[in-house]
Amino acid sequence: MPRPTGELRRVFRRAVAVSAVVLLAATGCTAAPAPAPGTTAPATAQAPAPTEVFNFGTGSDPLGFDPALVSDTESYRVTRQVLEGLLSVDPVTGAPAPSLATAWKELDGGLGYSFKLRPDVRFHDGTAFDAQAVCTNFSRWYTMGPATRGDGSVAMFKQVFRAFSDDAANSIYQGCAVDGALEVTLTLKMPLTGFLQALTLPAFAISSPAALKAGTANVLDQEFSGNKVSRYGLHPVGTGPFTFTSASSGATTMRAYPGYWGTKGQIATLNFKTFEQPETRLAALEDGTLDGFDPVTPGNFDKLIKGGRQVLQRDPFSVMYLGLNQKVPVLADLKVREAIAAAVDKSAIASNYFIAGTATTAQFIPPKLSGFNNAVQGINYDPAKAKKLLEESSYKGEELKFYYPTNASRTYLPSPEKVYAQIAAGLTAVGFNIKPVPVPWSDGYVNAIKTGGDHALSLLGWNGSYADPDNFVGPIFGTPGAELGMDDPQLVSKITRARSMPNGPDRVAAYDSISKQLAATVPAVPIAFPISAIALSDRVSSFPLSPVLNEVFNHVVLAPKAG
Repeated sequence: MPRPTGELRRVFRRAVAVSAVVLLAATGCTAAPAPAPGTTAPATAQAPAPTEVFNFGTGSDPLGFDPALVSDTESYRVTRQVLEGLLSVDPVTGAPAPSLATAWKELDGGLGYSFKLRPDVRFHDGTAFDAQAVCTNFSRWYTMGPATRGDGSVAMFKQVFRAFSDDAANSIYQGCAVDGALEVTLTLKMPLTGFLQALTLPAFAISSPAALKAGTANVLDQEFSGNKVSRYGLHPVGTGPFTFTSASSGATTMRAYPGYWGTKGQIATLNFKTFEQPETRLAALEDGTLDGFDPVTPGNFDKLIKGGRQVLQRDPFSVMYLGLNQKVPVLADLKVREAIAAAVDKSAIASNYFIAGTATTAQFIPPKLSGFNNAVQGINYDPAKAKKLLEESSYKGEELKFYYPTNASRTYLPSPEKVYAQIAAGLTAVGFNIKPVPVPWSDGYVNAIKTGGDHALSLLGWNGSYADPDNFVGPIFGTPGAELGMDDPQLVSKITRARSMPNGPDRVAAYDSISKQLAATVPAVPIAFPISAIALSDRVSSFPLSPVLNEVFNHVVLAPKAG
């Protein structure tokens, strides 16, 4: 198996250290490290059956439960409990770790990978997990038609493999071959340096083929949280430690899977409950309704610490940005985009609406990853310069619709309404005509900006899923999409080339160049690398905190009951 790189180890080890320090400062107790997701607990047969009910608060509803068709944090928070992929993430090093695959080998210089699969694993519907199930899932992802995937902008398959079967010439994916009941080979048309890391994404979790068929997974004839979903997307079936029970607006319930192959843990019933406002999440923790919640906002951070509550900070591994849609004619003018960037007071946003320590940024690749370029300064906050650029531009006072989410808190955007107000005030002050367009998160905010529409500006962010620079620039800029309205074949070509290059100085230089080009062309305005945090009741003695949010609740350790 490949050894983890130094930067992978640094990202995850620092995250473990940060969470331990914050937990100790808040509670005076020691946090035990969580077991690796891919390991089987010793003496599982003798372990007591899970009995506990655990209630965890979130800031917004999921958008659906078919991981191939969603990309939001809250959907993945659920699907990580129910489904598993071939590989998971080592909680200490961040390297790919065994999950449904127990071993793997690179073939033909990175054009193929063979996997040995875990034996005696069954899906929650009782069907067997095997090599054919793996290939059925990959075939489904590759051949998914436009009626199901839309333009593919939120499908992680396209973000990693670049295209589907109806555009095979541009797809990196070659095929999946069954080599035996528990042996499978995946092949690529060109090497992909972060391929194994990409397989840790929740989007590549393996669903029961029988459940996909029974739930007509490619027919989006249902609705959830303002999104079109399939019947399967309302009830996923995987091999994970929890089975999906039910979901409605504000609540999702799962139960421990008795036949789980790995660590079963202590939790028998897991409830995710949505509390859109930070104050209500805090109150629910204090009155015992919740055992924990995510995210913590600056407004309740100090209250939690002063109240002796446990607060665990994740190492920053996300970027929050202001999107600029160049399909709106005036935003095709670089001077207009530069004026917008110069009117955004990033320091005020970071200090007012994010947890202390959140850094502002002029680029999209975090400083822990190769490709972060210290020489990229971007456009600093300068209202006078913004006014001058605007005067020199083609802008004539056109109304710019500014979309922003409401009734939601994201790990990368805990207070969206306040961040919108700060940015809009700055833009108005330098001469822009801003029209606010608030869209409730659960009424389809992501679809509203990802699938076309009339938005000029929009607020969004990206939470990194694995430690590779392509995971940040690829999903946002690697393919044309409706969110930013970009058509820059040169940039797409540079990103495609960089992602296939072997690790080393040349790859670092390639991502340096990409960061410089993004800063020069301003397709979006990166604002901050947010620090996110969760709050926990005294009932929790250990939580599997992860910078990439690979937090599976069978690894939650509860304190012994008093008496």
